[in-house]
Amino acid sequence: MDNALILIIEDEPEISEILERYFEREGFRVVSAGDGETGLSHHQRLRPDLVVLDVNLPRMDGYGVLAAIRQRGDTPVIMATALADDLDKLQALRGGADDYVVKPFNPLEVVARAKAVLRRTTASSANKVIRVGGLSVDPIAFIATVETPAGRNILQLTRTEFRILEYMAASPNRAFERGEIVDACLPEGDALDRTVDSHMSKLRRKLELAGAGSLLSGVRGVGYRLGDFS
Repeated sequence: MDNALILIIEDEPEISEILERYFEREGFRVVSAGDGETGLSHHQRLRPDLVVLDVNLPRMDGYGVLAAIRQRGDTPVIMATALADDLDKLQALRGGADDYVVKPFNPLEVVARAKAVLRRTTASSANKVIRVGGLSVDPIAFIATVETPAGRNILQLTRTEFRILEYMAASPNRAFERGEIVDACLPEGDALDRTVDSHMSKLRRKLELAGAGSLLSGVRGVGYRLGDFS
């Protein structure tokens, strides 16, 4: 859970700001959205580790956002609403929510529930190794390898390089903007485009030495792409 990214989709700024402070105090990274459509855009671009999702949102309500998130994958979602009716809770859970909190809530409880959900989902995905062609990325063991006709090569990566490779490998053949890579993989907050380029140059060199060829490539005017290789 170290440095996990939490997406808060909440249209009440005061509630959003309080949750941000409490999550950041516990070592999480946080990004917020004030409406459903912006929240979905952040979800697709940043792929957060967990979403705290309000039900009553402008532009798209929480149930619509939840359905769209579930179509894309299994990101853990905690629903937050002022509605305490059991039918509302049941609707959220049937829609794929992992947990449910009712306003007004204690922000410490929300953080505790988020930690519990992340522990469960991390344990259930412990054996999910990401594979792109001959590249394998194991997020739990923190190992990335390349299979070649000559054998299996282990990549010697820094923490940031591994984070970038894992992030891009989860969506192969998609172009990633530099700013997106900064937001998702370089949490220091002061990273610049040239910093991303430096990391990418070193990562590409290590992939080439391991036999991955042109797996990592630049996309003119956009950023970078991680694609299949033979």
